[in-house]
Amino acid sequence: MAVRLFEDKEHAALYRKYRISPSEELIGKVLQFHKSNKDSSNNLAVDVGCGSGQGTLLLGPHFTHVVGTDISPAQLEMARKHVNVPNVSYRESPAEELPFEDGSVDLVTTMSAFHWFDHSRFLQEAHRVLKPHGCLALLNYTMDMELSYGDCSETLNHICNEFYAALQPFRNPYLGPSSLELYKKTYDSLQYPVKEWHENFWVRKTTPLSGYIGMVESFSAFQALLKKDPEEARRLSQDIEKRLLCAMDVTSSETEVIMGIKYFYCLACKPAKD
Repeated sequence: MAVRLFEDKEHAALYRKYRISPSEELIGKVLQFHKSNKDSSNNLAVDVGCGSGQGTLLLGPHFTHVVGTDISPAQLEMARKHVNVPNVSYRESPAEELPFEDGSVDLVTTMSAFHWFDHSRFLQEAHRVLKPHGCLALLNYTMDMELSYGDCSETLNHICNEFYAALQPFRNPYLGPSSLELYKKTYDSLQYPVKEWHENFWVRKTTPLSGYIGMVESFSAFQALLKKDPEEARRLSQDIEKRLLCAMDVTSSETEVIMGIKYFYCLACKPAKD
């Protein structure tokens, strides 16, 4: 990986507890694309930068073998604690040095991780391990999630946008100004004739307000602020939570809200011949 984050045990636990995984519908879009390509097979899927394994498990029912890879031992320890199916396993590996033979993988996914990799080296490595007609799926979501609750959703999202704006100065420089732009640029540069780009796929889920706060706290920008100024990070998070509760006219952070997450993704099929 070009950037190594999310590696201590405390952050790995936070990541596992609060980070969302793609919806079944979104995974279905990936599988539909994979199956639509000639001579595709479902023997081996590899989820690169798998973190604590939430997305990896979603591939289990659809492939004979699924392997999640990550550079972080703490993340992999968390993933292994929660694996409950025999065909899903995990291996420690950089994204740019995958431990698989040439032309051996049917599907390579990376769910909210590609932006941390050495982009060109990872793409070369994915190309190497993919079978002819194998598929590559790069998924991510924007940080500006939306909340819905009663008739105060507009107010909630105004407060949420202030939260994101306060964290923007702590965005890792490696990410550049926009992850969406990086993924779109990657899509445009891929020399695969069969490919798709989607940038407005909404996933909505019900979660306690505390789950929303916890998810934002798991972001690298919040963790950077926490490392620099723990007191300010806690003050910011508590102030945002208090204001959201006030706007909702409730007192419990376990009150459920609907959280909307906007995904964008790139799908591409490796040609039969290079």
